[in-house]
Amino acid sequence: MGEKVVAGQFDLSDRQRYRDKLRRCLTGLERLLAEQRFDRPKNLMGLEIELNLVGSDGMPRMLNGEVLERIASRDFQTELAMFNLEVNIAPHRLGGRVFDRLAEEIRTSLAYADRKAGELDAGIVMIGILPTLDRDDLVSSNLSDVDRYTLLNDQIVAARGEDFVLDIEGVERLTCTSKSIAPEAACTSVQLHLQVTPGRFADVWNAAQAVAGVQIAVGANSPFLFGRELWCESRPPLFQQSTDTRPPELQAQGVRPRTWFGERWISSAHDLFEENLRYFPALLPICDDEDPLEVLDEGAVPSLAELVLHNGTVYRWNRPVYGIADGVPHLRVENRVLPAGPTVTDVIANAAFYYGLVRALAEESRPVWTRLPFEAAAANFDAACRHGIDARMTWPRRGRYGGTVEVDAVSLVRDELLPLAETGLAAWGIEPADRDLYLGVIEERCRRRTNGASWQTATFHRALEAGLSRDAALAATTRRYGELMHLGEPVHTWPVGLPEPAPLG
Repeated sequence: MGEKVVAGQFDLSDRQRYRDKLRRCLTGLERLLAEQRFDRPKNLMGLEIELNLVGSDGMPRMLNGEVLERIASRDFQTELAMFNLEVNIAPHRLGGRVFDRLAEEIRTSLAYADRKAGELDAGIVMIGILPTLDRDDLVSSNLSDVDRYTLLNDQIVAARGEDFVLDIEGVERLTCTSKSIAPEAACTSVQLHLQVTPGRFADVWNAAQAVAGVQIAVGANSPFLFGRELWCESRPPLFQQSTDTRPPELQAQGVRPRTWFGERWISSAHDLFEENLRYFPALLPICDDEDPLEVLDEGAVPSLAELVLHNGTVYRWNRPVYGIADGVPHLRVENRVLPAGPTVTDVIANAAFYYGLVRALAEESRPVWTRLPFEAAAANFDAACRHGIDARMTWPRRGRYGGTVEVDAVSLVRDELLPLAETGLAAWGIEPADRDLYLGVIEERCRRRTNGASWQTATFHRALEAGLSRDAALAATTRRYGELMHLGEPVHTWPVGLPEPAPLG
């Protein structure tokens, strides 16, 4: 939620004024869509990666302000807690050797940031949830010193009116409470942006929703929280519970959570923005001076500031984004499904798989979302979060008979989705060398049934078997993960377990 906001108090009239302004923004969006004012196709993609600051002992370091001062680059920004950073990669046009170029840019950026963090006895670790985080690390005093985070925390806490309850049952069960949204900072992700025309938006968003479970199955990397082994990808349940403005009574009534998969396929981007207004009260009712309809009447482009701000406080796993570049409005699908890491190669492989797959699925003559119930897509997402690379998925049956079938995620990916991703990348104009390298990483993960989550849990259990305590095993797993992450070979090649100590003498 990158808006620059200033902490303050809101009175009753602020919310009504903000609601009225939101409706004017939505009308402005409708006019922009009707008048076909949006940017032409540009095949632009963008990438953001959230990162952790970790000491040589594998423990989190609350140093993002000091590290950012040393990095001194606008590409790096704060995130919610003081052990978080985010790096933003400039938009690139999909085509040619773009994935190799992206990989080199990210490696260069992360190596520079890691050197600067090293001046403060810290390092960069790219992982979904840092295994060594403790409940005492995720408290409001460790939130980044930025007004928007303070204000967002205050408003979500006020809306809920009581402590947040974390209750996640996986391999083990975690139950605890929090007085702030700080536990959400444990979730570090990769966000993939794709600029699309209004006419293509619904097809791309629907395709992204349909494959969200598959993305998690092959990319899961968050099995631990607060010393407990939970789901293979524990970020989604943690994110939902740690930002949940609904007390139990509202949950029982079926009120929608702000962290949300959704409930239906859509026919336009307008559907999502309209749902956000209809279902979710404002958290940050800050009004801009601009009147969007007057701006449109003058032939200019409105910022739709209230709509953008409100949209940033509804945490869809595939989020619609309205933006303006060079004075021209555009729409993006922001894919927020994937955890960070394990390596740059893995991140780019996940991105190549996603961009190829959504392109191919969006252009099918019988789209997958016309053959797959939305509830099945949501269930696939949940199954993948729980079981990772071993998940089973519901998917449309191939051939003329229709219906759906249950299939192993790895079989679905290898037999059906990787060939589709290959077709999609060819349609983007990606060179075969890039396509084969990065899709090959996904294929090998499936062949070996290995991803970041499976490596973390296997290595942790080896450490326990070697006699380490749980805390020591988690710290050793984190340190080993960091070493292998910086070496850069994709996670399916990583040896399980801790290295043997060097012999003395």
